[in-house]
Amino acid sequence: MTDRIPPVLRPEHPQARSLAGLVEEFGLDARGSLDGVEITGVTLSTGDLHPGDLYVGIRGQHSHGASYSTVARDGGAVAVLTDADGASLAADSGLPVVVVASPREALGEISAWVYRSAEHPPLLFGTTGTNGKTSTSYLLEGILKQLGLVSGLSSTSERHIGDLTVVSRLTTPEASEMHALLARMRESNVRAVAVEVSAQALTRNRVDGIMFDVVSFTNLSHDHLDDYVDMEEYFQAKLALFDPDRARRGVVSLDTSWGQRIVNGSRIPVTTISATPGVPAEWTVEILEERAEYSEFRLVGPEGRSLTTRVPIIGWHMAADAGLAIVMLVEAGFELEAIGHALEADGGIVAYLPGRTERVSGDRGPSVYVDFGHSPDAFLNTLAAVRKFTPGRTIMLFGADGDRDASKRLEMGRVAADGSDILVVTDHHPRFENPAAIRATLLEGAALAEHQPEIYEVSPPEKAIRVAVALAKEGDSILWAGPGHQDYRDIEGVRTPYSARDEARAALREAGWV
Repeated sequence: MTDRIPPVLRPEHPQARSLAGLVEEFGLDARGSLDGVEITGVTLSTGDLHPGDLYVGIRGQHSHGASYSTVARDGGAVAVLTDADGASLAADSGLPVVVVASPREALGEISAWVYRSAEHPPLLFGTTGTNGKTSTSYLLEGILKQLGLVSGLSSTSERHIGDLTVVSRLTTPEASEMHALLARMRESNVRAVAVEVSAQALTRNRVDGIMFDVVSFTNLSHDHLDDYVDMEEYFQAKLALFDPDRARRGVVSLDTSWGQRIVNGSRIPVTTISATPGVPAEWTVEILEERAEYSEFRLVGPEGRSLTTRVPIIGWHMAADAGLAIVMLVEAGFELEAIGHALEADGGIVAYLPGRTERVSGDRGPSVYVDFGHSPDAFLNTLAAVRKFTPGRTIMLFGADGDRDASKRLEMGRVAADGSDILVVTDHHPRFENPAAIRATLLEGAALAEHQPEIYEVSPPEKAIRVAVALAKEGDSILWAGPGHQDYRDIEGVRTPYSARDEARAALREAGWV
């Protein structure tokens, strides 16, 4: 269902650039006439094509993108950028062809040139890590707004340009989309942008051509071992962000041992932060009070500078992410005192994090939270946070992604069982895998837990949430982990409309809870 794929945000008033100028600027090999050819955009997909685009043909797993050059021409593309093999495939289109050794590696710098995104850029903040990227980015954006800046966001959940919001496709968009987004932000006078930077974004060149003012590292835990051979390769992908070609300064959390390794391997100046008592860091986060509505914390830095504020989400890890966001701002040149005054005026950090331990229930009945967490470490922290404010039983409902890192499924099941009183195993995005086989592995992992809860296997998730609500009583909490903010399920390549929030609310109403 391609109509459910979110749009690519581009500048509304693109400035044409000469194809001959591009070839000359980068010293590229070109075939065909360049005379009078002007480009106004860059795309990898014929589905996103705009008239005046430079179409980029990249070799895929099953076919070469350049084989669609004629389709691109018919859609308004004025030239093709591809490799030597792609040049032969693109010849029949009759379009001028620019040849590079690796189109993907060239995409970032060329997109930056076409969209002029390096000219008068906003302050750029990039956050990487296994968990906490989204939370840190949203909290950072929220504080920027409280400081009076027009802000932008690129996250797993959404893209923001001031008050404009669209749902995201990828955690970090392709380089051509990223530079188009930055150009659109420039049109909207955005002064600072928070960007989630995934490991895949770094290894697949999605943030090439971007210079971040401040980057940060949250943590590293078991995930994405379908893309990386082991944790070491996964770590090295994250470390690549801390390079002078990508960033000027960094902030590193020492709450996992990988943080110290980032510090040791960083090639840019970094400062450190920790919310773990006893861990020596230049900045520390101390939890002062935890309530269902907020977590209050004190951030203490060099020379005794400190700030006390609140984050509107439960869990120590959310306070840790908020502290990280504040220190990123300090590293960018904002005064800690000015940040403190802005937050104090509003009673704390003002931010809405879609699908991050998001409470979707009313004042009566069980508390129901939906969360995007889909790794063992995310389960561990979020379950602990929910349990802290649950006088009754903690009910966990979750599934696992199909066609993604299967090596973490046993541990997901074990952690979920250890942290819950009742466990309901269901489906998430099965994609092209057999959902029953995915559930079987999760149940196998749950059986390894030291603590054994009541366990139910229920499919599909629409039924599973109703079973969980039927099992729940006043004072109990249900944590539905995995879907979070997403509005679809991927079933055999089809994006089927679906909302965990809506299903949870419907289940509560049907059970008689307001």
